[in-house]
Amino acid sequence: MIEFINLSKAFPDKTLFKNVNFTLEDGDFLSIIGKNGTGKTTLVKILMGLEKPTSGHIKFNKSKLKFGYVPQFRNIETDYPLSIQSFVELNLKKTGFIFKNKKDRLRLRDALQKTGLWDLRGLRLGLASGGEKQKAYLAQAIVNNPDVLILDESTASLDGSAKEKLMELVKSLNEEQGLTIIFVTHDYLLAKKFAHKYLLFDQKQIEMKEDIASLDERVFED
Repeated sequence: MIEFINLSKAFPDKTLFKNVNFTLEDGDFLSIIGKNGTGKTTLVKILMGLEKPTSGHIKFNKSKLKFGYVPQFRNIETDYPLSIQSFVELNLKKTGFIFKNKKDRLRLRDALQKTGLWDLRGLRLGLASGGEKQKAYLAQAIVNNPDVLILDESTASLDGSAKEKLMELVKSLNEEQGLTIIFVTHDYLLAKKFAHKYLLFDQKQIEMKEDIASLDERVFED
């Protein structure tokens, strides 16, 4: 699906990584891991076209891939006025009509059902629990049927139960629909439990590991 070819990223005072080469296949569940400041999020931004590499390039298997992005948990104040459904609906592509067409409505319903939010769709998002809020971000990310779903430290600040529930949903999207997953994390246990392979950032080098069982907890130590 995606091939990274001799990719490097450097700033005037720091080189993040250099000569990165690896391939992401359709249906992969990849965890990107490493210490803080090693360039994990920067690599994701380059992949999404938000930053340019210093050298090298990324080759896609089709002209334009669609990305879904789930950010790190951002708390939403209790007086936030939008319902969960209205919040997810914000990410629907504009149709040119005031009211969403039937295709949009079906995509919205599907995203809410897949994330377990259909029965809570009328709840004001500000009144939802932390786990429910993050599920709403997940629903936003998948409502346009992306080719690749990126979770950028998306489980950080959630309690253990909410983390597991969110990742079980992501796992089902990967296994049942073949959705390709990129999971940036500092959580050793979640990476080892849910990912199939991992990309290790270490001292300006990036190494792809095909066997998640080989993941060593020490790579997360700062």
